[in-house]
Formats: sequence, structure tokens, C-alpha cells
Amino acid sequence: MAVHAPFRLLLVRRLVSICTSSQRHSGPEDGLVKLSTSRRQTRTFSTAAVKRNDNEGDTSDSSPPSTELTFRQALLSKRRRPLSPLERISGLLPRDALSAEVTQLREQDQTEPGEDANTRAEEPNTSACHQEERPPLSTLPRERPPLSTLPRERPPLSTLPGESLLTFGELLVAECRRRRVEFRKMFQLQAGGRLQSSWGIVLHEDMVGQHAGRFLKTSMGVSIFIRRPSLEDYVLYMKRGPAIAYPKDAATMLMMMDVTEGDSVLESGSGSGAMSLFLSRAVGSKGSVLSVEIREDHHRRAALNYQRWRSSWRLRRGEEWPDNVQFHRADLGAASPLLAGRGLHAVALDMINPQMVLPNVIPHLHPGAVCAVYLANITQVIDLLEGLRCSALPLLCERIIEVPVRVWAVGPALQKDGRYRTRMAPIQDADLRRGDETSDDTGREETTTEEVPVPVPAFGSIPYMARPHCDQMSHTAFLVKLRKCVR
Repeated sequence: MAVHAPFRLLLVRRLVSICTSSQRHSGPEDGLVKLSTSRRQTRTFSTAAVKRNDNEGDTSDSSPPSTELTFRQALLSKRRRPLSPLERISGLLPRDALSAEVTQLREQDQTEPGEDANTRAEEPNTSACHQEERPPLSTLPRERPPLSTLPRERPPLSTLPGESLLTFGELLVAECRRRRVEFRKMFQLQAGGRLQSSWGIVLHEDMVGQHAGRFLKTSMGVSIFIRRPSLEDYVLYMKRGPAIAYPKDAATMLMMMDVTEGDSVLESGSGSGAMSLFLSRAVGSKGSVLSVEIREDHHRRAALNYQRWRSSWRLRRGEEWPDNVQFHRADLGAASPLLAGRGLHAVALDMINPQMVLPNVIPHLHPGAVCAVYLANITQVIDLLEGLRCSALPLLCERIIEVPVRVWAVGPALQKDGRYRTRMAPIQDADLRRGDETSDDTGREETTTEEVPVPVPAFGSIPYMARPHCDQMSHTAFLVKLRKCVR
């Protein structure tokens, strides 16, 4: 530093003398003109750099700008260190006013080891180019509209012979099982409708055109199983007035009566229409069911449930459900005109006092046919048997049963942390005896048998647990089987 200080002081004096001599030869006006010209050239260069990048792809009409950099442009690009006094003074002077020594020194200070002046000079202009190349806001992609407003274009789904895709008007059942919480709901597909649950919603439009029996995602990302309801599902989740004959009891009654296609069956007590639907399917298109109900609200509800199932079946299968049920609002105890000229293959009674109508019904029942009675409590069963004894009807009481259904929970055994258990090898009796002998020989030292995992079988090594399910169906009814006899 001590050696270079006198040399730099000499350069400063030399620059001052050059400035003084140049001002003598040219007036102050010329100096200002040259200074303004150099500044204009600097601005022109930065603008040209932007234009060059904007028109980068067009090389036919535009010529590449000059890559020669002035000292002022190099100083603008050097942002890493502050300017020295020599650079400040020399930057204010035009290039032709400097001596050869000063020009050489300035070029040495401008170029640093490992860097290119052209690269440093183009850095700020490059950033400016990127700012100019940004597209306007009008061309930027707008926010995506909600999924419900987008057109849904799905590829055509392949179907099996006889299979139909979901369509509006059908009845569906949605199920969601997460651990022990169950969600099950029956609904009808409608335009603009949506399935609501605690785990989000599913638009009805997303179900139309899909296969039945598949999982769909809700708005919260939860999978819900969508399927068509069976007749058992329908009678359990349809709108009710009175209590229904549960499917387990209805199926047992059908077996008692041995109902087949083409039979003529009488039902007393339409209720909500559950037993009417089971009888309708059993007798088929060649048979007939006469359903009698004394209450107006029950009669109306049973007829509506029956027609709703038929409408859904037509959309589901493309064919009509047999229209073989006749609903009548009447008192069976005084309904002799309804039964006139009829021969019955079976009778199903769901009444509080069935013994009061049996004298009018049994004459129309075929010999050897069965009358199945659905009673809610054992007291009604006792009253029925006492009525049969007093009236001396030609009926044999063959069976009084209760149909229990016990639901079981069977699944892989889990630990408390939620992981599956591992099946362990059973300890053989020989190993136990060998362990006892070892303990006798060694005193009271305890011996432990290492648990050896069982080799993985063909279908895994996770043990299963099986126990009665915590949710059990309570008592429903007693079924009495009465058979007509000839005495």
C-alpha cells in the first residue's frame, strides 16, 4: 500500500491537469454535451438489450446490437464493491479525454480474475428482460371453476350382459364403515341432488352413469360404497307407518306357507307393505295377493311403498315388476264379499286379534294349506290358541317359534396400537415336560421358552377373532303355524 499510494496520487494529479487542459481547449458547453451524450448512450444500450431479448426469435429484420461496453456501463453492472475515488473521477470524463495510462489502468480495474465484464454487464439487463417477458394479466390462467360446473366427460363404461348403469330415479344405498361407526342410507337419484353425510357430500350427477357396487369419494375424501338395494334393504329403510314384518320373519313365514309362483295368497294387515312385497315376489306374475288393511294411513303407506319399489325396479332392470297385489281398505271380519269365489293357497295374518277373523277366512283356505300368524308377544299367542279351542276350527297348531338372529364380528386380531397381531407357535406338551425336567435339575432357576414364529402359511399368519357383535337385533315376534285339516 505504501508503494502504490504515491503512484495513485500521481495519477490523480495527472487527471486533474488533463481536465484543466481539456477545458481550456473546449468550453464548458462541450464538456456538458459530451457527458450527456455518454449518459444517453448508456440508456440507449440498456433499452437495446431489452429489445434484443424481446425480439430474440426474430433474426431476419433485426441486427445484433454492439457488444462493446463503455466504462460507465461496466460500473453500473458492478454492484459488489463500492467505487474508488479514481473510478468516480474517471467515470465523469469522456473516453477521448483520458490518456493512455489512465485508460489502461481503468481496464485493469474493470476486469477481475475469474469474471467476464460482458457477463457482469448483462446481468442487470437480463433481469430487466425477464421482467419485460412476463405475460400480461389478461393472458394468465384464471382460477379454475368448481368441479360441479365443469362438463363431465367420462369414457364409456363396459357392461356385462344384462347389466345397466345407474340412472336418475333409481333407489340406491350408501354405506360407510369406519371402525365401529356405520353410515347407511337409502335415497333416490335426482337431478341436482346430493348425498349428505358426516364425512362429506357426493353429488348425484357423479353417480349417474356409474356401475352399481363401487366406491365414490366424498368432498372430504372419504370412500362411500354405492349399491342398489335388495328387497330386504328396501323394506328395512323405506318409510314406515306401523312396525314391519322383519325379513327374517317374513322369510320364515314364506317357508311355512310354502308359497310358490301362481299361488293366491291373502294378507291381513298391510301395515307398511313389507310382507306384501315379499308375497308379490313369491307368487310371481301368475299369482295374486289380496292385502286388506283397516286403517286408512296404513293402507295408503303400503300402496305408496309398493309403487315406489316397482318404479325403481323398472329403471333398474328395464322390465316391469309384477302388478299382482290388490290393496283394499276393509275389515276382514266383515269382508265376505272380497273373499267370495276365491280359493286361497295360503294366508298370512298380522293382526292384534287374529282369532276373530279366522272363522271367515278358513272356509276359503285349501285343505292342507297353512295359515301363518305373526304375533308380537306371547300373550297374543295364548289368546289365539284359546280362540281356536273355543271356536273348534279345523286347524292344527304345528309350531310356535321365535326366529333369533345373532350377528357375529369376525376379523383380524388387532393390538392396542392398531397393528395386526402375529400368530405364535403353540407350546407342545413335550416342550413343557422338558422345561419341567430342566427346572428340577438346575434348582429353582426359571427357564423361558423362546417364542418361535410359525412359518407363514399360504394365506398369511395373522390370527382372527370371532365374537358376537355388540349390536344385536332384539326380539321381534312369535310365529304360529296353523294347518287346515279335514275332520
